[in-house]
Amino acid sequence: SNNKIGVLVGLRGDNHGLAQDLAMHVAAVNPVVVESKDMPSDLLAAEEEIYAAQAKETGKPDKIIEKMVSGRLKKFLKENSLMDQPFVKDGDITVGELVKSHNAEVICFERFEVGEGVAVEEVNFAAEVAEQLKNST
Repeated sequence: SNNKIGVLVGLRGDNHGLAQDLAMHVAAVNPVVVESKDMPSDLLAAEEEIYAAQAKETGKPDKIIEKMVSGRLKKFLKENSLMDQPFVKDGDITVGELVKSHNAEVICFERFEVGEGVAVEEVNFAAEVAEQLKNST
């Protein structure tokens, strides 16, 4: 819609409309993985560390902290796994339920955004001019 995001969806099943809806969903919601079991362990460990540090600040007992961290990790997985996310066009069903109702299977997806991953060089214009003036004298 903004001509800056492109999505490729690998779908098993011959349903062009479903593929378009899934691509639109991925563009809008930006999931990390297809299914929660695909989440990289290093990303999960980093999230767990953050949640544990936040929970410890509450001063609650360790058993409560474990439950808090576990709950937050489940929420993180649900929010970042395509198949667990509420479908953007109908929040009453998940993407997984939608795909299953069409007898299809999402194999993979890739989301591209214009400018994503491009390093922008910071230029200090004043210092550059001062350097040029210093070199010209």
